[in-house]
Amino acid sequence: MPAIAYLECSRCHARLPADVPQTLCTQCPEQPAGALYVRYDLTPLLGSSPAEAVKGGDAATPWRGMWRYRAVLPDVAPVTLGEGWTPMLRSKRHDALFLKEEGANPTGSFKARGLSLAVTMARHYGLRKLAIPSAGNAAGALAAYAAASDIEAHIFMPRDVPLANLVEATAYGAKVTLVDGVISDCARIVGERKAAEGWFDISTLKEPFRVEGKKTMGYELVEQLGWEYPDAVFYPTGGGVGLIGMWKAFDELEQLGWVKPGRRPRMFAIQSSGCAPVVRAFDEGAAVSQMWKDPKTAASGLRVPKAYGDYIILDILRASGGKAVAVSDEDTFASLRDWAAHEGIFLSPEGAAATAAYDQLIASGDLKASDRVVIFNTGAGLKYTDVIAAELGLSAAQGP
Repeated sequence: MPAIAYLECSRCHARLPADVPQTLCTQCPEQPAGALYVRYDLTPLLGSSPAEAVKGGDAATPWRGMWRYRAVLPDVAPVTLGEGWTPMLRSKRHDALFLKEEGANPTGSFKARGLSLAVTMARHYGLRKLAIPSAGNAAGALAAYAAASDIEAHIFMPRDVPLANLVEATAYGAKVTLVDGVISDCARIVGERKAAEGWFDISTLKEPFRVEGKKTMGYELVEQLGWEYPDAVFYPTGGGVGLIGMWKAFDELEQLGWVKPGRRPRMFAIQSSGCAPVVRAFDEGAAVSQMWKDPKTAASGLRVPKAYGDYIILDILRASGGKAVAVSDEDTFASLRDWAAHEGIFLSPEGAAATAAYDQLIASGDLKASDRVVIFNTGAGLKYTDVIAAELGLSAAQGP
């Protein structure tokens, strides 16, 4: 496995050491300070084939999941619950459309990848108390991996999160605080209290290793497509770490020569029309987004008024020839029902926003039906049972 060479600021490109826990760039002349990327010495892997470097399971560890990519991850003992290597499902109605089913991860969402790596590194550094603001799924993932590591987890979530998120975080033994507000209000509380409480802030992009876990989605989708890029990737975007991580993976894949030459996929960031700061910034040609006032959407993972890494997301969308797309809750839930009834796949509201966006872009001509597209369903629909039941007019007592 390659050694971590240094941590690099995404804004000023300053280099920080990785032998101690880091949060944001400490040398950044800009504010807010830049998020940090993990940079490796990839020299030992140059000239290798992915078949040589990427390993599946063996008799001792029959499920390697995302850790099959340990050749491009930190050289540490992993805290794993079986995350990664999720199914790539071909749509039965659209020959060129694939759905990456991240709901198959532990705790039912893509958040397992980033928190597995972040908690792994927290244990490696000897950290004992972690804190996170969450719209829901990251809370459950942190609680699970912290429990597996005997690390204390402090979680702040909006009071109206899907019930499953509250139940799992509580069951895993995390210290849960419900907040009247949205994720930005939760983040403010963590920021105000972390120094006095001795918490390490493991918020989105406030430490460098959640990106490393999420980048495995980029490696996986390329491997599952025969080490070729798709034409486009649709990603439901709240904090956008998955999109950022995949773009980092594409850069590494090209450095290693593991991907067949060709244009990188067009990246599409999908948001709710009730909370679309990245869409507005993209449409206005802005370098960063502005705080979205009064965010409202039933897709709780998309209810992020301002992503910390918005400047990175916008750069990726423009560099790839992609765009940011807003979808109404009405269209989201129509697509959710459509995919459940006709594909047998119970999407999360965030995933259904992406499938609805695909229909919109096919209809507008932005995409062709022949374009090979990967849509990420970032969580299992069953985690949103109470939310989806309300949208469908169902109750346990009355039925439809």
